Amino acid sequence: MKATIWGAVALLGLAGAAQAAVLDDVRARGVLNCGVNPGLTGFAAPDANGVWQGFDVGLCRAVAAAIFGDPNAVNFTPLSGETRFTALAAGEVDMLARNSTWTFSRDTDLNLDFVAVNYYDGQGFLAPRSLGVSSAKELDGATVCIQTGTTTELNLADFFRINNITYTPVPIANDAEGRQQYLAGACDVYTTDASGLAAARATFENPEEHVILPEIISKEPLGPAVREGDQDWADLVRWVFYALVTAEELGITSANVAEMAAAPTNNPEINRLLGTEDQYGAMIGLDPQWAVNVIRAVGNYGEIFERHLGQGTPIGLARGLNALWTEGGLMYAPPFR
Repeated sequence: MKATIWGAVALLGLAGAAQAAVLDDVRARGVLNCGVNPGLTGFAAPDANGVWQGFDVGLCRAVAAAIFGDPNAVNFTPLSGETRFTALAAGEVDMLARNSTWTFSRDTDLNLDFVAVNYYDGQGFLAPRSLGVSSAKELDGATVCIQTGTTTELNLADFFRINNITYTPVPIANDAEGRQQYLAGACDVYTTDASGLAAARATFENPEEHVILPEIISKEPLGPAVREGDQDWADLVRWVFYALVTAEELGITSANVAEMAAAPTNNPEINRLLGTEDQYGAMIGLDPQWAVNVIRAVGNYGEIFERHLGQGTPIGLARGLNALWTEGGLMYAPPFR
């Protein structure tokens, strides 16, 4: 019995050593390698100065700020729908923040850990108003621009099969090609996540000439992913994201976080998050001020959403399902306790 116990302890020690590997590698390298979309306005795209901007980019910068205190300590690696998971598995990136859908097979067969859902979405269709359709069920015989290597392909086939209508796929490699082919008339409609359609339409010269059809044909819980087998790293990325959500819940913003962190408040959860009470940072290998650094650098979840996707941007997305649970949405963080 004693030998069995010590064997188990040894295995746990080896597992603990393996689990520390990614964080150790990131620290030794001095920079986080983050996989992102090659170019999806509002989510991830370089601006005119070549600086990466977007909702998913914000999460990469948040993780870098948590580790280094510097949101710019990130290498952004553009990855297509077909290369993103192999790049993660091969260790080319430390995490994916690439509007990827959490599914059963990706979670299990690909040995990925989706650490949270940072955007609740669903697949839709973008059509020219001149096509004269008001429903996706009127698309019998249509040509459809569809990105390969995505859940979008499977959802499209299911939708047309269920509705006993036919289509001809026009394969595309990425969002940029999808927009180009759609505008060139190579396909009747373009299908992807509804947020991606809104992002694409915002880049058109005459966006009012295009309509997103009312049908949402799938559930697309989008979120960051890491390689399976390093639970400490998964926990770190997970709780950095939940810190953003919790900060919004508690009214902590990039403008007031320094003041709120200056001294303990009468709210224990604020104190735990901001490192003025207990040692929550140490539990994920970070210093007590990790969440302060994150919120000061990128803001809370709501600030990131409104800055890149919200109704004040060309994309113009309402929070919808991504509103806080207290506002009728699904966005909900486990307690910092």
